[in-house]
Amino acid sequence: MHHQRKMSRIAVLTVGVSMLAMSANAFETGTPPEPPPFPAEAKITYVERDSVLEFKALPAYSEPGWVTEKFVKAGKLPPLKDRLPEEPLVYKTGNMPDGTGVYGDTLRHVIGGRPEGWNYMAGQSQGWGGLDIALSECLTRTAPLFQVKAQDTEPLPNLARSWEWSKDGHTLTMHLVKGAKWSDGQPFTADDVMFYWEDAVLDPNVSPLNGGASPEAFGEGTTLKKVDDYTIEWTFRDAFPKQYLYTMAYPNFCPGPAHLLKPKHPKYSSNTYDQFKNAFPPEFMNMPVMGAWVPVEYRPDDIIIMRRNPYYWKVDEKGQQLPYLNEVHYKLSTWADRDLQAVAGSGDISNLEQPENFVASLKRAADPNAPARLAFGPRLIGYNLLMNFSANGWGSPDERGQAIRELNRNLEFRQAVTSAIDRKAVGDSLVKGPFTAIYPGGLSSGTSFYDRASTVYYPYDLEGAKAALTRIGLIDTDNDGFVNFPKGTVGGKNVEVVLLVNNGYATDKSLAEGLVGQMAKLGIRVVINALDSNQRDAAHYSGNFDWAVFRSRPELSSVVQNTEQLAPVGPRTSWNHRAPEGGDLDIMPFEKQMTDLVGRFIASQDNAERADLMKQYQKVYTQNLYTIGLTEYPGALIINKRFSNVPPGTPIYMFNWAEDAIIRERLWVASDRQGKYELYPEQLPGKPGDDGAIN
Repeated sequence: MHHQRKMSRIAVLTVGVSMLAMSANAFETGTPPEPPPFPAEAKITYVERDSVLEFKALPAYSEPGWVTEKFVKAGKLPPLKDRLPEEPLVYKTGNMPDGTGVYGDTLRHVIGGRPEGWNYMAGQSQGWGGLDIALSECLTRTAPLFQVKAQDTEPLPNLARSWEWSKDGHTLTMHLVKGAKWSDGQPFTADDVMFYWEDAVLDPNVSPLNGGASPEAFGEGTTLKKVDDYTIEWTFRDAFPKQYLYTMAYPNFCPGPAHLLKPKHPKYSSNTYDQFKNAFPPEFMNMPVMGAWVPVEYRPDDIIIMRRNPYYWKVDEKGQQLPYLNEVHYKLSTWADRDLQAVAGSGDISNLEQPENFVASLKRAADPNAPARLAFGPRLIGYNLLMNFSANGWGSPDERGQAIRELNRNLEFRQAVTSAIDRKAVGDSLVKGPFTAIYPGGLSSGTSFYDRASTVYYPYDLEGAKAALTRIGLIDTDNDGFVNFPKGTVGGKNVEVVLLVNNGYATDKSLAEGLVGQMAKLGIRVVINALDSNQRDAAHYSGNFDWAVFRSRPELSSVVQNTEQLAPVGPRTSWNHRAPEGGDLDIMPFEKQMTDLVGRFIASQDNAERADLMKQYQKVYTQNLYTIGLTEYPGALIINKRFSNVPPGTPIYMFNWAEDAIIRERLWVASDRQGKYELYPEQLPGKPGDDGAIN
C-alpha cells in the first residue's frame, strides 16, 4: 500500500509539474466585478477606544434587591463589595446607546448546535450560537472594536486589565483583574492563566476549541511566566508584536477554572486525555465560569438555561453589578429555526446569515408591529472551497485521497476548478436581489484592508477549464462523463472528490449541492460528506477531507483578528494545510510567500506598510488560489425591540460574532416592557456539580 501510494504520488506530480510550465498563461484573469450597491446596510457610530470602559473603584455598589434579601442577608453569599474586584471593569455610560439600565428579563437564543460538555479549553463545543462566548472570558476582547475608529483600534482590556511593553518591545507585562472570582467564588489568578498556557496551549495532546490556540499562534519562541498572582510576563522573539493582543481575545486565550480542571488533567492525575476532555459533560451543572451567566439546567434536545453570575466582575457607572438580564436561554433547535423564532418574537436574537431567509425576514421586519428589528451590515460573510494541501499525512489519506491532494497542490488543477464555477449562478441560487457578490476568495470586500485592484479573479470559463484538465492528463477514458486518473494512479479510476459539509446549515448544503452540479459539468465527480457541526469540526481538525465548504472566519473579515490563521505559519494555524502529528508542513512556494507576508504584517508597526503587505498577500492568495471563493454577502442582526443598548450598525460578524459585539452584559429591558420569561426567578447557581439553581 505504501509503495502504491508513493507511485500514485509520483505519477500525479509528474503530470502536474510537467504541464504547469506549458500553461502558465492559459487562463485570462482580471479584477472581480464591482458588487451591486446595497442600500439596506446600517451605519456604525465610531468612537474612541477609551470611551468604552475603564477599571476603577466606585463609592458604592448595588445588585438586584432579591439577591441581597434572599442570599446575602440569609448568609448564603458574601456582601457584594466582597464579591467584586478591588477595581471592577466599569462600562462608561456615554458609550451605552440607551444608558445605564434596570434589572430583569431574559435573553432567549435559539441554536442549532448541541453541547459536548463544558471543557472548552480541551476542545469541547458548547453548541455555538454565542453560548461559549457567554461562558468564557478572555485576556483581551475584540468584538466591540467594530465601533472603534480605525486609527485607535487595539484590543480592549478584559481579564488582563492593563499591560505595558519593555523599552526593547520583547517583553509584555500584563496585569490581571485583582480580586476577580469564578462564579463559584474561587479566586481567578495567574494560576488559571498558566494552567491554560502550559497544559492546553503547549500540550500537544490538548486541542483548545477553534484551533487557534497553538504555540505558533502566539509567535515562534514565545514564552509566558507568572510574576505574581495578578501579573504575567510574555517574552517575544520579535519587537512589539502587538498583533498577539488580538490572539489573546476570544477564541484563543480564554482560561478555564484550573481548580476544577487541573485535577482531571493527565499530567496531574491517572486520567487519559479523552477522560480529561469529557470530565464535565453537559449534564454537569453550575460549571464555574468568568462569564455573566452560569449553566443551571440542561435538557437534551430542548434547552440550556443560565442564571446570573453573582460574582461577575463588571459594573456600570452607577455601581450596579452586571448583567442587567437575570437569565439566558439557549433553545436547542435548528439554525434555520433561529431566524424564524427571532422574526416571530419567540426568540430574541439571531445572526441572519443564511440568505435563503433574507427576503421573508425583511418582509416581516418591515411591518411596524413586528416584534424584532433587523439591520444589515457590510458584506463580511464569505464562503470558500477549501482544498486539503497536506500531501504528507495529515488525516492519513488512502491512495485515492492522496492522489486528490496531489491534484489540489497543482495550480492548473485549481485554476480549472475555479474557472468552472459560475459564481453569479451560485449567488442567485441562494437569494435573488442585491445581496450576494462575486467573491474570488481571500480577504473580505467588507474589511478596510481589501483592495480590489490586488484581487485576481478567474472568470467563468468552462471550456478553458476542461482543456486544462486534459493538459494535466485527466481524460474521460471510459466515456461515463467523468475524467479518469492516468492509468498508473488509483488504477485509472474516476477522479472522485469527497466534499465535507456542515449538515446544520442550509446555506452550506445548498452551496455543496451546487458544486456537485457545476463540477459534474467539468467532469469531476463530487460526493458530499454532510456531518453535524461537532462531527464536521472533528473531521476537519483531524484532516479527514479532500475538499470542504467553509464559511470565512474573522481573519478574512478583520485581518487583525486571528491573523496567524491567514497562512500556514505553523503546523496547526491553516484551515486547509496542517502537518500530520509529529510531522512537518510540506509547504508550497506561494504559501511560503504568504507566511512571510503575514509574519511581516504581525511585526510591523507602520499602518501604511501593513496595508501594502495585505495588498501583496491578497494578490498571492487569489492568484494561486489558496482557497476558492464561492460567494459573499452581508448578514443582518435580528433582535427583539424590547432590548436597549444595542449599538447601531453592529455587524453580525467582524472581529467576532454579534452576540459578543453587542456586549450582552449591558443589554437591558425597560420595566414596562419586560416579559415573564424567567424559568428560575430569584434563583442563583448552586455549587459545581449540584442540581442547578438554588433559592
